[in-house]
Amino acid sequence: MDKIPQAARDYLEKNRLDEVECMISDLPGIARGKAVPAAKWGKQTQFHLPESIFFQTLTGGWGEAAGEAGFTEPDMILKPDYATATAAPWTEDGTLQVIHDAYGTTDEPVQFSPRHVLTRVVDLYKKEGWTPVVAPEMEFFLVAPNTDPAKPIEPMIGRSGRPAAARQAYSMTAVDDYGPVIDDIYEYAEIQGFEIDGITQEGGAGQLEINLNHGDPVELADQVFFFKRLLKEAALKHNCFATFMAKPIEDEPGSAMHIHHSILDSEGNNIFAGRDGEETDAFFHFIGGLQTHLPSVVAVMAPYVNSYRRYVKDHAAPINLAWARDNRTTGIRVPLSSANARRVENRLAGMDCNPYLCIAASLACGYLGIKQAITPEDRFEGDAYEGEGALPQGLWAALDLFDANTDMHDVLGPDFARVYSIVKKAEYEEFLQVISPWEREHLLLNV
Repeated sequence: MDKIPQAARDYLEKNRLDEVECMISDLPGIARGKAVPAAKWGKQTQFHLPESIFFQTLTGGWGEAAGEAGFTEPDMILKPDYATATAAPWTEDGTLQVIHDAYGTTDEPVQFSPRHVLTRVVDLYKKEGWTPVVAPEMEFFLVAPNTDPAKPIEPMIGRSGRPAAARQAYSMTAVDDYGPVIDDIYEYAEIQGFEIDGITQEGGAGQLEINLNHGDPVELADQVFFFKRLLKEAALKHNCFATFMAKPIEDEPGSAMHIHHSILDSEGNNIFAGRDGEETDAFFHFIGGLQTHLPSVVAVMAPYVNSYRRYVKDHAAPINLAWARDNRTTGIRVPLSSANARRVENRLAGMDCNPYLCIAASLACGYLGIKQAITPEDRFEGDAYEGEGALPQGLWAALDLFDANTDMHDVLGPDFARVYSIVKKAEYEEFLQVISPWEREHLLLNV
């Protein structure tokens, strides 16, 4: 009890603990693990899962990533991070969720565990005397239940009895239309001890954005990991689905996970601001690192074939790596702020990403920019959609860029880079086995 957060203690004061869900994120960001009775939980300090969960594709297939030893499925030792303990308030009995870290039998971290990849990058910052700070923005859709994959996804029905409206960004009326879902989101978040900075209606039909307060990258990735489950449970309670697909509905904007970055020195000062508030070399080099290295990690920030449907001109997603101040058409944006709060926003990532890997990759780009003293391109002026696209046009092309950037592998971890590439290519090959409705409609009789 002394090791868990106050919100979890408050929950246990009102609910008898019945079960503990021991969880770890796989490469897609799915929670894997075991549900353990509370009585057993109190008697153990660790449990085991096969390392092959990190070789599994989203569909349940496998990438041949086991290495020289072959596919023997050895166990990992999973140890709880008690600071992550939080309630599962949608369950009928008292239940805690606890995120675990993965280790080998000689107590070394499993290099391709997503949470370790992010911890590894944060530790590189710490070795330089820096503390990275991030703030993620989560976009998602509330949609009508969809149990037939051949049927297009449709917006949810609001309390008005009409489908959720599109093109109503920042509308309070649109938010009120699915107020009961949002009420449960707020309640679940409060019980779990998560602080929401705000909820807004986005441009898509039934599309919302939740902003989280800035903080430690690992803690924020944990929150996004938990929030995805929270949002799905709140939606199911009201006969709708919460989806984090990058592009779930044709002709609607996609869903992003924008990431804001800043870096503090050992005295807590923002290294992006000089003594007189001026923009520093570190600030520009961080941007230069994003421009140089982001193409090689688009495969991490846009991890599925559907992800690339989001990068469409004039659909609220970037198509290039231009940077600008207070300009939402660019891939890299510097928001309005005081000098002390100066930050850089990466607008490329989709909400379908694994939050640990996405934040790790984004921080890795900025880290390399500072270490390599990369000078960015000149600040962009005007509408960046009028420029040429500079992003890979599909997952396979993105994976080629990922495989080629050995500097990035050194930061994220060579073993992770090897496993990730193999698993994603296996997923892509699975996708190629599926014949789409477009192909049947246009190719069946026309070619």
